[in-house]
Amino acid sequence: MSKVTFLGAGSTVFAKNLLGDCMTVQALQEFEFALFDINLERLKDSEMMLLQLKENLGSKVKIVAYTDRKEALSDAKYVINAIQVGGYKPSTVIDFEIPKKYGLRQTIADTIGIGGIFRSLRTIPVMMDFARDMEEVCPDAWFLNYTNPMATLTGTLLRYTSIKTVGLCHSVQVCADHLLTSLDMPKDNVQWNIAGINHMAWLLDITRNGEDLYPEIKKRAIEKQRTDHNDKVRFELMRRFGYYVTESSEHNAEYHPYFIKQNNPALIEHYNIPLDEYLRRCENQIQKWENMRSDMVGNKDLTHTRTHEYGSYIIEAMETNQPYKIGGNVLNTGRLISNLPEKACVEVACLVDASGVTPTYVGELPEQLAALNRTNINTQLLTIEAAMTRKKEYIYQAALLDPHTAAELSIDDIVSMCDELIDAHGSWLPAYR
Repeated sequence: MSKVTFLGAGSTVFAKNLLGDCMTVQALQEFEFALFDINLERLKDSEMMLLQLKENLGSKVKIVAYTDRKEALSDAKYVINAIQVGGYKPSTVIDFEIPKKYGLRQTIADTIGIGGIFRSLRTIPVMMDFARDMEEVCPDAWFLNYTNPMATLTGTLLRYTSIKTVGLCHSVQVCADHLLTSLDMPKDNVQWNIAGINHMAWLLDITRNGEDLYPEIKKRAIEKQRTDHNDKVRFELMRRFGYYVTESSEHNAEYHPYFIKQNNPALIEHYNIPLDEYLRRCENQIQKWENMRSDMVGNKDLTHTRTHEYGSYIIEAMETNQPYKIGGNVLNTGRLISNLPEKACVEVACLVDASGVTPTYVGELPEQLAALNRTNINTQLLTIEAAMTRKKEYIYQAALLDPHTAAELSIDDIVSMCDELIDAHGSWLPAYR
């Protein structure tokens, strides 16, 4: 029996989406779904939910919860990763509160920025442990990574392990649809092309029935900027740099040095930037979980419709050899994007079939877009250096090169902030020298 292993299966809603999707696929009916999480209560919730869903959907898959990670991974063909190291408390709160003492504000803090750096430093050692287990007990498995920071985690596994890895994000497949919806433009017969890095990939072209939609998009965006809406950062980036970016305005506000400034607080209101947004989302999710739990765990009427998540489509394409196109995060080997570094993890269109994941060649990005990507890649690559060498100097350098952090703080303050964050995270981080 083939096996899909879900690491972080205590993420019950996400487990329902991804493994519920897989239950609807005929080619996966003889699979075992192996569940693993360090939170045994949440693991049990997910096991009960998936068993009920299996019964309701009439699926033939086997659901098994494991408390031993290596057993869960043994002989797996596919491994789905959806972990969060350090959780909301203490780690995410630390990522926000200590920088705030220095006057550095964030919105999501899970990609780059000081929060993204420290989330990477917590998570990379755990991911390397996963990879070492996989090299021993399932060396040929595909690792489907959903955990952020996407570029640093996926890039580390691709550079430092033998595990076949692709990083998966929501933003590519919904980008064009959400943009056209927000501008009241038709969405039928639309074709688009996206490439760049995770959370900062670019809508390079978009057509409908062969007609370029960008002139009308930009015209309507100018009009929309005169109204109150929540995508002002992306529209401003498009106005100044010529192209729309995949990830949301609250994310992109902290990837650039232009929008969150302690000496110009009026920008926050002007661009509708939700500071501390991720903290609010986590609090809301925690408060809502008990109601959600009763709706999902033990609900005899639980059902599922296949979502747009890539996971089940990738596994189906590999099992059936029916090609499927995704936006995947892969190493920039051979310069898929020729004006970005070869060590970078890039987000490009990929073909999936029985042979695996085959990235497509992009060539050069418009130079201004590559330049913006490189400002984020600099921090990503130095963060990986820090995680793999355990040298503090690379943590400092990663933070010093971060566009938003560097625009707000002095060198001495950045170094002091990093030292304080290292101390506060304690055992969630390995020792640095």
